[in-house]
Amino acid sequence: MKLTETKDGTIVKIYVKPNQPKFKITIDGDEIIVFATEEPIKGRVNKEIIKELEKVFHVKVELVSGLTSRQKQLLLTGVKKDKVDLLLNG
Repeated sequence: MKLTETKDGTIVKIYVKPNQPKFKITIDGDEIIVFATEEPIKGRVNKEIIKELEKVFHVKVELVSGLTSRQKQLLLTGVKKDKVDLLLNG
């Protein structure tokens, strides 16, 4: 899985599929795929991903890279890698 622990938290690498009927997060091999309901216009997808991941992890989420790309890196502030792994794999 594409997780990197830093002094600030854990960086999660995701692949985004916009315009989906329902928001969900799935894991395919070591790839984290986020299905977003928004269209990729004016940062709507990024806002939706940040809002939803903040609900799941109960922490501040920042977009580190991939502003206009489907490949994104998000920083989950103050969370250890093993906790992210546990929450994603349930």
